[in-house]
Amino acid sequence: MAYYTTTAQPMLNELSRTAAFFSRIRTKFHERRMYRETFNGLSQLSNRELADLGLNRSELKRVSYESSRTTA
Repeated sequence: MAYYTTTAQPMLNELSRTAAFFSRIRTKFHERRMYRETFNGLSQLSNRELADLGLNRSELKRVSYESSRTTA
């Protein structure tokens, strides 16, 4: 004979998945804001100032991306 009982577990699971979803969205917004701020700041530097930092203008997107992912 089989028995079936219901618990609050499915609701908790759904709430935790929803919370995780919104947490990921918040993290992505933060990372995107950090990327834009870093990229804009580096873009305003002259080629000579970038060279002093050991950067080339073609590397700005990569550096900004890596910076935004490591600070979050």
